[in-house]
Amino acid sequence: MNMLIDSLRKYRVILASRSLRRQQLLRELGIDFEIVIMDFDESFPGGLDGIEIARLVAGKKADSFREVIKENEIIITADTIVWCRGKVLGKPSSTDEAAFMLSEISGTTHEVITGVSIMLYDRKVVFTESTKVTFEEMSASEIRYYVEKYAPFDKAGAYGIQEWIGLTACSHIDGSYFNVVGLPVQRLYAELKKLMQ
Repeated sequence: MNMLIDSLRKYRVILASRSLRRQQLLRELGIDFEIVIMDFDESFPGGLDGIEIARLVAGKKADSFREVIKENEIIITADTIVWCRGKVLGKPSSTDEAAFMLSEISGTTHEVITGVSIMLYDRKVVFTESTKVTFEEMSASEIRYYVEKYAPFDKAGAYGIQEWIGLTACSHIDGSYFNVVGLPVQRLYAELKKLMQ
């Protein structure tokens, strides 16, 4: 018997994310959940570093449920960013922007940072997980091939580590692989265990 899974059955667990990757990872933890999306303002003030941005946005996503959360509910929200050369790379809005982001990442070590919020009726925990990812140099034709074939417009930094580009360009990861996929599940599991004690 898994004590955490058992404890969570008393709650309606809500994942506030459209990300199929996050949904799959949470499912693989063995947690039953529903998906509920709330509209909210994703903006953040200038001058913040990557960790501050991911933490702030994940917390804001959770706060959008503040007026409607019930005592038997747990809201899980997350926001993943890529922090490269001192700036944030979010989700690209065009083929050209995706190609530009990948050219920035090419031949560098960048950080993938996920902010996660777990909110109950009477408390909220927000944490961040950071993973350093090294990419080898990619040619313009390789970048264009990836963008055109995989259309990574729903991914921070314009790439999915589990896709072709990760197989061919990623030479080193320092930290949680699943964080780069979109959800630091080991840390999430540990934080949920603490909350359920």
